[in-house]
Amino acid sequence: MSDICVTCGLPKDLCVCETIAKESQRIKVVLEKKKFGKVYTVITGFDEKSINGKEIAKKLKSKLACGGTYKKGKIELQGDHRHKVKSAMTGLGFHKDAIDIE
Repeated sequence: MSDICVTCGLPKDLCVCETIAKESQRIKVVLEKKKFGKVYTVITGFDEKSINGKEIAKKLKSKLACGGTYKKGKIELQGDHRHKVKSAMTGLGFHKDAIDIE
């Protein structure tokens, strides 16, 4: 017997909680300079309880062909990917109007 999601009441394999959470997030994309002049694209604004940030970071790194990490609620991608991130995030289920690029 499959487990039932506490939030939506559906079986775990049919749970839509993460999809709903993705649509309601307000994502912020910023460019940061770190040691030795290295440039990182930092993505913040995730609700850590409802969205698996590690899985999203893994998919973004694969789509954008770059290195990066997920820590403390932020995704850090190596390089300047500000304009590519918006299309990649919409492909993962986030709303394009909810993504702010600075």
